[in-house]
Amino acid sequence: MLVTIQNARPVGGTITAPPSKSMAHRAVLCAALAEGRSHITNLEFSKDISATLGAAAQLCARVRTGADDAVVEGLGHFVPLAAPVDCCESGSTLRFLIPIASLTGQAVSFTGRGRLMERPQSVYNALYREQGLRFEQSAAGLTVEGALTPGEYRLAGNVSSQFISGLLFALPLLSGSSTLHLIPPVESRSYIDMTRAVQAAFGVQSHWLDENTLAIPGGQAYHPCDYTVEGDYSQAAFPAVLGAVCGGVTITGLAPETLQGDAAILDILRRCGAKFTQTEAGIPFTKSPLHGVDIDLADCPDLGPVLMVLGLLCEGTTVIRNAERLRLKESDRIAAMEAELRACGGVLESEGGTITVHGCANRLHAPAGVLHGHNDHRVVMSLAVLALSTGIPLTVDDAEAITKSWPNFFEAIKPLGAEVEYA
Repeated sequence: MLVTIQNARPVGGTITAPPSKSMAHRAVLCAALAEGRSHITNLEFSKDISATLGAAAQLCARVRTGADDAVVEGLGHFVPLAAPVDCCESGSTLRFLIPIASLTGQAVSFTGRGRLMERPQSVYNALYREQGLRFEQSAAGLTVEGALTPGEYRLAGNVSSQFISGLLFALPLLSGSSTLHLIPPVESRSYIDMTRAVQAAFGVQSHWLDENTLAIPGGQAYHPCDYTVEGDYSQAAFPAVLGAVCGGVTITGLAPETLQGDAAILDILRRCGAKFTQTEAGIPFTKSPLHGVDIDLADCPDLGPVLMVLGLLCEGTTVIRNAERLRLKESDRIAAMEAELRACGGVLESEGGTITVHGCANRLHAPAGVLHGHNDHRVVMSLAVLALSTGIPLTVDDAEAITKSWPNFFEAIKPLGAEVEYA
């Protein structure tokens, strides 16, 4: 799908952050593993969340969805699988479910779309093989079989936190206790603590023995509960950058106190010179001069694409570090954003996981043709922010990629002054 994004009027208005995709994944899986009825409210049925709900329904739960909520009734047991579990393009769904699959007592196969089956699973591959369990991965899918055992687990702390969270979901249900030793540096710690917080709401506990070691008591059980998903700082980053650049934007629906690592967007913007206040009622942005800063993405990699746009619109140079994982997402997000931003006159370069962006707002221009969305929701939404921030109409392909995380994105930005034409 092609979309053309341009300004229908000066930027300004109010936008509500959608529900947190990260929190929703975790709540759905905890509810599915609990025996009994849980009610999850404030849900956005993106493709990723729909994949997790579908997987829960295949494995161990009855699921009934409403307009913005779901009732998840955990069966208290796993059901025989008649087909592979389709994770669509959701890395969280796949990596969270692999350890859970070891609890089923059967071979479990997973399928996916796009680049999902190309994304590395070496952490689980090594772990399963150490325990003599089956782990087979190909471009067509992934199959695991065999029960994980309680005990000592040692993982690199600088891998995706999804591997650590996957183990956190499964290990408390084993008969004995386990310990996760994370080899420093530990990145994305906020996502690990997010998993632990949602588990605690469903009655499952773990605790840090020290900054690199997690103790996980065995013999636990998830208990059903009612859970409300908080607003998503990952998605709010897009209108937040727009508001910082243009002013006049207010974001509602975000909890001031949160474990979400992507809440770092507010500190980053403040260091760039953005003017805003945060209250329970919302975050209004006032236009102000912005300057480049040094940014560490180790705990908030999903912010990378829109921060590359921000860097172009700041005075001076922005350096984004520890961005290696951006190359292993739905697209190589570093290469994708470099290509599209350069097509608009942007000046930036990268080496490994370090991206250097040079402020050049006055030399940005309309591209010669269509920009490519690279089948990546965060690339598409970042290019939309570029269009509205600069007043340059941009036509982007693969625009349907937004359904992965924020299906209503284009409608949501219209009250901010956006005109969106579909083709």
